Amino acid sequence: CFLCATKTLPRLLIIAGPTASGKSKLALDVADRLNGIVINADSMQVYTDLQVVTARPTTEITDLAPHHLYGVLGMEARCSAGQWRALAITTIDEVHKRERLPIVVGGTGLYLKALMLGLHTMPSVPRDIREHLNQRLSEEGAAALYEELSSGDPATATDLYPADGQRIVRALEILLHTGRGLRSWQTNEVSEVPANLRFFAISLLPLRDDLYAAANTRFDEMLDGGAIDEVASLLERSPPDDFPLLKAVGVPPIRAYLGSEIDRERLRELGKRDTRRYAKRQMTWFRHQFVSEMSIETKYSEINRNKIFSKIRSFLLTD
Repeated sequence: CFLCATKTLPRLLIIAGPTASGKSKLALDVADRLNGIVINADSMQVYTDLQVVTARPTTEITDLAPHHLYGVLGMEARCSAGQWRALAITTIDEVHKRERLPIVVGGTGLYLKALMLGLHTMPSVPRDIREHLNQRLSEEGAAALYEELSSGDPATATDLYPADGQRIVRALEILLHTGRGLRSWQTNEVSEVPANLRFFAISLLPLRDDLYAAANTRFDEMLDGGAIDEVASLLERSPPDDFPLLKAVGVPPIRAYLGSEIDRERLRELGKRDTRRYAKRQMTWFRHQFVSEMSIETKYSEINRNKIFSKIRSFLLTD
């Protein structure tokens, strides 16, 4: 195989970018051509539920190349960047032992940053504290919890939006459990970056109009692929309010449609809008906070395939 004949191990390829940029297709092509194994770095695709909504690879795709850390956590789990990082490092090591190329692909920037740069050591918070705060968030609203956070941990509160309930809950649970603010914990030592890994990161950053068009198409395909029935099936199982997939892009408008709050056309309109907004946030993050060795300003396609593979091969062959 290509890798066995070169001095490439232990190397690691990272493919990053916003939704609908062609990351998964590029990862599959690399896995096929360069004896690779795909490793998920998407915070929603790590869960078992909502395969269609989260665009998790289908069986037809995973039959073409091994895929890991997709659909591995159930409804009771909550995956953090630290937990994902530990799973990813273990998986990467196993892939290297098999003399294959690990290909980490996803659009969750915090996961990728944690892998490449390390992560601050954070305390584990008992679940009952989080559940209590989420119940308060539902009953009292984000503003009330933000005021409490501002009183007990003003340094962290200044970094948050008063309406960002999820982040406020995270900061409050750290404060209540440890007596120290989140900002204080973030000054701790960072976990070590794996010394035996050499990274090559590729960012797919298409032009805005092209990305938005792809995002719109993605949502149409999602609806046609059974997303509504998938969400309905999940809701029948009464997931807890803090289950991350309930906030996945596309789920809130589908829930509104299932509750007869909006019609199907409004569902389509809101779903496409939310997908575009999500893609824009991802694009902004990757442009300003992610350092890559290669940045592609278009969606992955046959037009830029040779250029990308030339760079990857050069990386694998360089001592």
